[in-house]
Amino acid sequence: MSAAVPIRYVIRPARPEAHLFEVSCTVAQPDAAGQRFSLPAWIPGSYMIREFARNIVSLRAEAGGKPVKLEKLDKHSWRAAPVAAGKALTLHYEVYAWDLSVRAAHLDQTHGFFNGTSVFLAVEGQVDAPCLVDIQPPPATAAKGWKVATALPRAAGERGAAKAYGFGLYRAANYDELIDHPVEMGRYTLAHFEAGGVRHDIVLTGRHDCDTARLARDLERVCNWQIELFGAPTPMDYYAFLTLIVGDGYGGLEHRASTALIASRGDLPWPGMKGLPDGYKTFLGLCSHEYFHTWNVKRIKPAAFTPYDLAQENYTRLLWAFEGFTSYYDDLALVRSGVLPAEDYLGLLGKTVSAVLRGSGRLKQSVAESSFDAWTKYYRQDENAPNAIVSYYAKGSLIALALDLQLREASAGKRSLDDVMRLLWQRHGRTGAGVAEDGIYAAVAEIGGDALAAWLRKTVEGTDDLPLARLLKGFGVGYKAEAASAAPVLGAKLAGSGEVKLANVYDGGAAQAAGLSAGDVLVAVDGLKAGSVAAVEAMLARRQPGERVELHAFRRDELMRFELTLAAAPAESIKLTLADKPTPAARRLRKGWLGA
Repeated sequence: MSAAVPIRYVIRPARPEAHLFEVSCTVAQPDAAGQRFSLPAWIPGSYMIREFARNIVSLRAEAGGKPVKLEKLDKHSWRAAPVAAGKALTLHYEVYAWDLSVRAAHLDQTHGFFNGTSVFLAVEGQVDAPCLVDIQPPPATAAKGWKVATALPRAAGERGAAKAYGFGLYRAANYDELIDHPVEMGRYTLAHFEAGGVRHDIVLTGRHDCDTARLARDLERVCNWQIELFGAPTPMDYYAFLTLIVGDGYGGLEHRASTALIASRGDLPWPGMKGLPDGYKTFLGLCSHEYFHTWNVKRIKPAAFTPYDLAQENYTRLLWAFEGFTSYYDDLALVRSGVLPAEDYLGLLGKTVSAVLRGSGRLKQSVAESSFDAWTKYYRQDENAPNAIVSYYAKGSLIALALDLQLREASAGKRSLDDVMRLLWQRHGRTGAGVAEDGIYAAVAEIGGDALAAWLRKTVEGTDDLPLARLLKGFGVGYKAEAASAAPVLGAKLAGSGEVKLANVYDGGAAQAAGLSAGDVLVAVDGLKAGSVAAVEAMLARRQPGERVELHAFRRDELMRFELTLAAAPAESIKLTLADKPTPAARRLRKGWLGA
């Protein structure tokens, strides 16, 4: 069987009104014993079994114009009956695409989007074969003005090869590359910039008033800084930010030469905008995060992901480094590139510290355990999540911060976490060798010594809070913990518009002690209607810690009464500030860290 014979796919947004892609896969040299096909159960970067095969609504096979029997083997695998020698085998199938996320596929009359993991069946035994993909336009009634945006290379030299941003033939070196290039099609706004000598496109789908020139300028600075951190040349020769604009949304998923993003319309910069509104900081941080993944997790990756097994969970205890370190650098890249003032960066950092401290799950689960359990806990959070789990994103980013500060202080600014990332890039990113489960500790030991590596291991595998106040003081940064509000608290998160529901009940809080549970619908406080979250908060603002209140709530369809003693808000809101008169040593360290 020759690996040089390409697998040929055709994908067409055949029925946008029904959200259906038509796909075909042709195998020139199918397995003589019966060719097997399978669709991934998950997508790299999103660690949860998604069961994409459930969206295949019809499937048939043919060879030489005659039908071929298909046998379903399990939830996402099929086997075609053997065909005569020399006959090509073609599968035809429809995929339902109505998942408005960055993980799967979405199609309607306004645009189409897909990840390869959702639409392209793998030809088992031939996943290393090259692939040709014919991306076809929708019916003429919907196709006016539609273009294609993807980092998937065009099939230059092939008949029917796509032109820039056009429908037609694209190529991939193998199946892994094929499914790592999402595709956006429709009428979109296009902006671009160069970073590291490489063209970067910003693709905006959906209604917006974005100042694309401002966005391009800011992203250019951020991307150039990241490229300089790891060193030229860049690992890609083109990059695309594929962004779907919605009224209220947020999300991103990294790929080897692009990212799929969902952003709120109000988070984009607008003409005449002054400063950096919080929403725009959020969007820039998202772009920075996914771009940093170009190195950290797409190329520097855990050994457990080399190669990916897309049929089942791939367990690693290292997501605290691959997602947590990336979460540290996403906002840090904004300040180091000069896009974000240092004071604003410290504000964002303080919010991260506060978020980690608010969850008692941090005292029960280590970030190593959180990484390993991502498949069953972090990506399947329920109402008890704040009490049971810790975010390997958020606490992982704070571990990166603590590690970076210690490396800088111990070396008087000569070494930092940047050196660790560059070492990992040289040893693993450039070579393709996966990082062993203890590989991060080994890299830290090489840069910062065995004692620091031992501290890191203990921190990652333990549940102690980080000594951030002490570490930041050495960099001329003040750390202050205060209550988020002077009003007493219930010890629960309230949510809802038409009704007031307890979304989460926190361990050790007043609500839990009184017997309230997540899901309870609060209807009255001391006999007064709990008409909205704001109304309840206004009632609490008039009380004092230690006062008792009577609550009535529905649990399912039963009205229940509770007596609760209000508690003072905990001092877990963290404010970080630049010290007015840092020591000369602290000033030098801060300058190297933040440039301020």
